[in-house]
Amino acid sequence: MSKLAKLGREEIMECQVMWEPDSKKDTLMDRFRAAVGAACGLALGNYDDLYHWSVRSYSDFWAEFWKFSGIVHSRMYDEVVDTSRGIADVPEWFRGSRLNYAENLLRHKENDKVALYVARGVLLSPLSFLSERQVPLSQGSLSACKFVLRREGREEIVKVTFGELRQQVALFAAAMRKMGVKKGDRVVGYLPNSARAVEAMLAAASIGAIWSSTSPDFGVNGVLDRFSQIQPKLIFSVEAVIYNGKEHGHLEKLQRVVKGLPDLQRVVLIPYVLPREKIDISKIPNSMFLDDFLASGTGAQAPQLEFEQLPFSHPLFIMFSSGTTGAPKCMVHSAGGTLIQHLKEHMLHGNMMSSDILLYYTTVGWMMWNWMVSALATGASLVLYDGSPLVPTPNVLWDLVDRIGITILGTGAKWLSVLEEKDMKPVETHNLHTLHTILSTGSPLKAQSYEYVYRCIKNSVLLGSISGGTDIISCFMGQNSSIPVYKGEIQARNLGMAVEAWNEEGKAVWGESGELVCTKPIPCQPTHFWNDENGSKYRKAYFSKFPGVWAHGDYCRINPKTGGIVMLGRSDGTLNPNGVRFGSSEIYNIGSCMSPAILTLVQGGPTSTRTLVPKELVTVDVHVVGEVASFVMPMRSERQGVPVEAFDEVEDSLCVPQYNRDGEERVVLFLKMVSGHTFQPDLVKRIRDAIRLGLSARHVPSLILETRGIPYTLNGKKVEVAVKQVMAGRAVEHRGAFSNPETLDFYRNIPELQDF
Repeated sequence: MSKLAKLGREEIMECQVMWEPDSKKDTLMDRFRAAVGAACGLALGNYDDLYHWSVRSYSDFWAEFWKFSGIVHSRMYDEVVDTSRGIADVPEWFRGSRLNYAENLLRHKENDKVALYVARGVLLSPLSFLSERQVPLSQGSLSACKFVLRREGREEIVKVTFGELRQQVALFAAAMRKMGVKKGDRVVGYLPNSARAVEAMLAAASIGAIWSSTSPDFGVNGVLDRFSQIQPKLIFSVEAVIYNGKEHGHLEKLQRVVKGLPDLQRVVLIPYVLPREKIDISKIPNSMFLDDFLASGTGAQAPQLEFEQLPFSHPLFIMFSSGTTGAPKCMVHSAGGTLIQHLKEHMLHGNMMSSDILLYYTTVGWMMWNWMVSALATGASLVLYDGSPLVPTPNVLWDLVDRIGITILGTGAKWLSVLEEKDMKPVETHNLHTLHTILSTGSPLKAQSYEYVYRCIKNSVLLGSISGGTDIISCFMGQNSSIPVYKGEIQARNLGMAVEAWNEEGKAVWGESGELVCTKPIPCQPTHFWNDENGSKYRKAYFSKFPGVWAHGDYCRINPKTGGIVMLGRSDGTLNPNGVRFGSSEIYNIGSCMSPAILTLVQGGPTSTRTLVPKELVTVDVHVVGEVASFVMPMRSERQGVPVEAFDEVEDSLCVPQYNRDGEERVVLFLKMVSGHTFQPDLVKRIRDAIRLGLSARHVPSLILETRGIPYTLNGKKVEVAVKQVMAGRAVEHRGAFSNPETLDFYRNIPELQDF
């Protein structure tokens, strides 16, 4: 074992400072705190004072932020919120106001300022294959095989100004109106992260239509599980996408999706990889190309932007739960609630200015896309990157930071772990002088990732771990440019979010693990679920555990010394053997070793690197000169010297509870081994010892077993609940929500589990 990750109570209380704010205290958060103090006659000396006031007097807080943010509206509100109603009552916010979400995002008046930078992944294709003798990669031959590859993707970065964006949104909206799209209609995108996705969404919002989207990596069943529930009138899609250097055709999937949506009136095809003349859409009913669609809404003069003035609570987005244990829940989010919450997070917590350039690595199927696009309302520029963050090299995002001048980079925690395992050191290979913030979400950010970022990426950057969910289309807690960053902790609970950790008795606990709850109303909670007329699904989802209090389904621990938070995984994956409650991520932080092997090519040159080819784990020497990459493959399978969190033999892990007929629980830890390593009793002993030392004897799993694969959602999250179902002999119906659904079958009828 290379090292142990100890994440017990002792480490959390160490409070190691990794970053501190500027002593000038001139952030937007500081300015807002001063403005509130002056307006309300309050002595708010620090963020802690401001936070506690914001949840104690939440109506006043949101009123003050409405004023501070400069939300564009045509009618002022009559009442912020009825404070006699609790969060379970889903009270109406900013009653009487009229506004438009798209108008607020397009309010920046400097027409020539760049709104969108559009970057695409590259297509890598073999031009020739030369070898002395051709042998399968699995053979141990030292035959030298040479590939020559060329880049076919559009590597240029397309810029869209605010003026151009407004013109495009006007064209989209005019065409939508021409075909009969009106307030409340559903418009959907089955699209990559692109300018067209942003334009279509803003056009729908300008009319008052409801937007929903999913990414091309979703399969047909996954898309229909979602879109069939909301029956859209209009869908936008593409003919193909590029990912991991390969072209993936999309028309066959689109044709099957369209067939499953009987209320669909129009399919708009956006040429994305191929030119229009090479795309055949004749088999897709009611389809037309984007150019023809946009032309249908134009007359003698270019259409003008019109923004329908709507109530604060008017539906804007329908978001979907992961759907791993049933049909995805359809969460309806309001235009005003989404706007004001996102502005709060971008302006106050992110200190985002119009000079900022934000890249969040996301697809349109993840709530972070919606969150990112809302940043346009600050006047900031967005970078829309569609492609793998690891191909052609693991430096692809860092290359974009330097090339564009990105100031805020957002990603998933797992990507940072992969970079660390690959021993990537951007501090030595890149400038990164414009970058002031790195954001991480999707899964808990491990303590050692903080050390990696400040040691190997940039020591002056604010590393902001943020956490929330699709349920609130935003964050409960996150980054804060006015307070320190502590190792292993999310900085603070966000303003207006009355977040606590509760034990099973419904009491707040500090410095101990508990259920993440929100005790007071928030404008970003869903207004309702689609097709949930009596609200029973809504109440069951959030208010069945603690009546009248939002239980988010996450397990966390709040540090009473720093105010920071450690996320411990989903509470529906909470383990409770013999009355000892803990989160599965506590086990992962001891024993997991995420190291997905990928094929990488290096930009620029001449240079050389060593990397891994998927599955076969073949050592590759890559030599790159200009735009052509060649590499010699000695056919020798070996494990690279990748630094890992704990055990070199373990590639991935899954920790789940198993229940017997009497309701007793035991913990089972599954390990996926790195290719070339075997599951051995010695490894089991070392893992048990590590958990006992790093956590406690009561955390040690009853069983540690080998598995051939770990199931993940399409958004890259481990799926513990579905594995519990399979282990209990129950079927998992909505397999389209998984990126690798075949792995679920690995957990069926395991002999070692039958005697419990």
